[in-house]
Order: sequence, then C-alpha cells, then structure tokens
Amino acid sequence: MSAQKHSSEQPQKSLNFGRGPNRFGGPIVKPKDRKGTIKRIWAYMKKQKTAMVLAIVLVFISTVLSLIGPYLIGVIMDEYIIPKDINGTIRMGGLLAAVYAGAALIAWLQSYVMVRVSLKTIQKMRQDLFDHFQRLSLRFFDRRTQGELMSRVTNDIENLNAALSQSVIQIFSSVLTIVGVIFAMLMLNWVLAIVTLIVIPMMFYATNKIITYSSSNFIKRQRDLGEMNGTVEEAISGLEVITLYGKEDAVFEKFSVENERLRKSAMMAEISSGFLGPVNNFINNLGLALVIFAGAILAINEMATIGIIAAFVTYARQFYRPINQMSNLINTFQSAIAGAERVFEIMDEKPDLESREGALEVDSFKGDVQLVHVSFGYEEEKPVLQNINFSVRAGETVALVGPTGSGKTTIINLLSRFYDVNVGEIKIDGRNIQDYHIRSLRSKIGIVLQETYLFSGTIMDNIRYGRLDASDEEVVNAAKLASADGFIKHLPAKYETRLEPGGGNLSQGQKQLIAIARAMLADSDILILDEATSSIDTRTEIEIQKGLATLTEGKTTFIIAHRLKTIEQADTIIVIKDGRMIEKGTHQQLLHQQGVYQNMHAQQFSM
Repeated sequence: MSAQKHSSEQPQKSLNFGRGPNRFGGPIVKPKDRKGTIKRIWAYMKKQKTAMVLAIVLVFISTVLSLIGPYLIGVIMDEYIIPKDINGTIRMGGLLAAVYAGAALIAWLQSYVMVRVSLKTIQKMRQDLFDHFQRLSLRFFDRRTQGELMSRVTNDIENLNAALSQSVIQIFSSVLTIVGVIFAMLMLNWVLAIVTLIVIPMMFYATNKIITYSSSNFIKRQRDLGEMNGTVEEAISGLEVITLYGKEDAVFEKFSVENERLRKSAMMAEISSGFLGPVNNFINNLGLALVIFAGAILAINEMATIGIIAAFVTYARQFYRPINQMSNLINTFQSAIAGAERVFEIMDEKPDLESREGALEVDSFKGDVQLVHVSFGYEEEKPVLQNINFSVRAGETVALVGPTGSGKTTIINLLSRFYDVNVGEIKIDGRNIQDYHIRSLRSKIGIVLQETYLFSGTIMDNIRYGRLDASDEEVVNAAKLASADGFIKHLPAKYETRLEPGGGNLSQGQKQLIAIARAMLADSDILILDEATSSIDTRTEIEIQKGLATLTEGKTTFIIAHRLKTIEQADTIIVIKDGRMIEKGTHQQLLHQQGVYQNMHAQQFSM
C-alpha cells in the first residue's frame, strides 16, 4: 500500500530542462570513509568463512606451484641442458609441465570459489538494500529520482561484484606471490635479488600518483551515471506530458548535456587509469634489463650460473606481474568502492518513520478517528495543513473536498502514517496512531488511489494483492462487487489475462475497477477512496456506488472527490482550503450555509 506521491500539494520532482548544478551539490570529492567502506564489504564476505578459507588454501597451493616452476627451469638448464642430458631434460620437462598445469587448475578452482563468494555477497547486499528501501519513508523517495536509485541497485552493486569476483583473491595471491618470490630470489642470489627490487620504489610512486588522480574521476563517473539514469527514468515516465507540451527538444538537450558530461567523466576516469599499464610495463622492462645486465656480469665473474640467471628472469616477471596486477586491481576498486559507498549511503539512511518500542499490534479497529490541532508541511517553511480539528465516529463516511492543492490527500497520507504530523496528533480508537505498529496500522487501512498501480502478473493476482490468502471465488466476488467482472469476463483469458507493465493493456477506468476490487477483497476497517471513480464513466460509477455501499457498510470511510454528486450521502463533508478547514457539515447543511461548498456545488451543476 502506497500513498499517492504526486498529489498537487506534495513536493514533486520537476522536469528541469536547464543546465543546473549537479543534484548532489558541491564539488565531487573522494570517498569520505574508504577504510570504513572496505570494512563493511568485508563484513559481508566473512560470513562465508568456509569458502574463503578454501580459496586461501587454493591460493597458497597455486602460489607454491608457481614458485617451483622458475626454480625447476634453473635446475633443468644447469644440470640437464648444459650437460646435454636429453633423458633428464625430457623427464624434468614433464615435471615442469605438470607443475604449471597443476598451478593453472588450482588457479581456476580458486577463481570458481571466489565467484561463488562474490555472488553470494552481492546477493545479500542487494537483498539488504532492497529490504531497506521498503522501510524508508516516502519523504526519502520525494528527494530522489527512481533512475538514481535504480543505478545504485544495479550499476553500483555490479561494479562491486566485478571487483570482488576478480580482485579480492587476486590481491591476496599477488601479495603471497611477491613475498614468495622475494624469499626464493634471496635464497638463489642476494645480489640479483637486490637488483630486481631496485625499480619497486619507482613503480609504487608512479602507481600512487596515477591512482590518486584517477580516484575522483571514477567517483564523478558513477555520480554522472546516476544523474543520467534519473533523467532517462523521468523522460520515460513523463513521456505523455513531454509529448503533449512539445518538450521533446528540451528533454533531448538535457539528456545530451548529461550524456556528454558522463562521456567526459568516463573518459577522464579511463584515460587517467589507463596510464598504469604503459608506465608499469616500461618499469617492468627496465627491471628485466637490469637483471639481465647484472646477471651477465655475475656469470662472467663466475658468481652465478646460466640457470640461476634464467630462473631470475622468470622470477622477475613473476615478481613484477602481481605488482602490476595490484596496481590495476586497486584502480578497479576505485570504481567499486565509490559504488559501494553510494550503496551504503542508502543503507545508512534512517527511516523518518519507525514503530516505537513496544508498539501495539491490533487485530482490528473500531474506527473512531480524531485529528487534534494537526499542522503539517512537507517542508517546514511551507505548511500544507494548519490547525485541522475534526472527529469521525466508527462507521461514518467523511468526504474531503476543496480546491486542488488544498491538503486533502495530505490528510490521508498522515492518517496512513506515510508522514508524521509536525504539530498535534491523530487518534484512532482514542490512541495516537504513533502508538500502533506501522505495519499493523496500515494493514487495517484500505486505500484506492486516483493513480492506480497494477503489478506484473494476471488480473487474478492483482486483485488478490488485497489479501494474498483469498480464494479464486473470493477474488471473483470482489470483482463483481466492484463491477470489474463485466469487462474481465470478456477478455480472452478472463481473470488469467496477463497485464503489461503498469497495466498498459487496460484503460484507466478498468485499472481503477481492479483497484476497487482489490480494496474490497482486503476488507479493511478504515477505507480511503482518493478520487477512486474519477476515470470511470457515469453509468459504471452508478454500478460501483452500489458495490461501495456494501464495501463501506460498518467501516469508517474517507472520500476525496471533486464530483460533489458522489458524496451527497456522506455523513460529514469537510471543506479544506489553503490547508485550513473552513466548513463542515452534511450536504444540506453546507448548501444552506451558502459558503464555499455551495459555490462549488453551484458551479458544477450549472455547467
């Protein structure tokens, strides 16, 4: 159950066709807490201790096998090739091939294990993010576009997935390889080992400079991507309005600007990070040249054998490769950490509304409702409601009428506790609604909105959404009460007709009939009808009123309506204007007052 988010009195996300500043505000900065973000990622990964331990063991075995290879190369050259021992060379060559084959197999296994760890980690993180979305209040979603939020659920998490599956175990493997190679080189020839290490400071300096420069570019790329996704979502959702007002060029221009901004930030991120490869390759080749030169001098002076020099060349490549990999992996993490931080930023959002400790769970409401000195604004400096006071007895029907933007839907949002009042209190059955558990409260309130949302699935599924344990017979009966059965039974698959996204293959009126059937099936204690019959023809509306009479019998009902004919039988009619309650009474009483209601009535029936 959700509130009508685009009521005229609520803050709306506008189609801003200008070239305004980044919606995140201010300059693009580095992650605020990189270490903290990494710790939170690790907190997810360490839940799979067995798989992580297995991956580490496999990395250790793979590293040991890869270190044995260069040593065997040196032994084969010195003890078999130079002495021209063909049989020994073949035998040792087979052993060398087996060692490298084993290393490759173990490397594949460790990759397989880490992919499983990564996917489970991402699955849990994505689930936690989605669950948190369900707990956040509407105020949070009022401030964000759907495209931006979708970008965090998809792009940002997928960037992290790529980094975890490819990078985490490789970093551990690289560190282990570096330590192992240094130890092996020192054991073979300490002079050549020192020569091999000479270029390392140069490599770390270059890597640090490049990564520092590219880090902010990756963050900016992610944020530009989220902003562009927001524009795409806005353009698709508002396509009808855009077309109606002929703003296609303006939307195209806005998208072009943001697309170009994304291109530039992505290019800067890729170009800046792209320096790593060429720079490190140059340093690697320089290191190899130094090793070969120093080895040649040592060999001439009989301080090293040809086999040792060959082993060192191989060890040097093994030594530089993980350093290069770590440089690239750290660079990949810039994008992943930036995305993870954006995900955790959402997870750290505190819901504006939460159930109090010890909140009451209720099985049903009697239905007495009271608003006491209620004032509210979506923004503190812009009040929408001011000092609203009225009481509704259980089973009564109350109609809220008034000009568009007067605050009618806001009253409904507050009653459903989609927002909390700024001043005053709302009571149900004599208790402040904040004393009830939020989910329990909302489960006893049924809402039919003017803007109906239908989920993917069948018509039967959508009506049953009102009460998931309802039988097919109960669903059909609810549809008959709502006068929806008439059009449903003429559809090719009847109640099993599958709906397009948002119910695109139904008219607005048909969607409202399904929404009314859904509310009838829910059988809530308090019923809210927000322009529920606005898109239905007069004849169908007359039929629905009969069903609504059955639905509202014995229930406290709130009706928001612009067509005054539909609320003449309400027990109480409340006129709201500019956020204030200016008139209250029955239909006849308000006509006799000759005030705002009488003027509204005269205008409608004189047309």
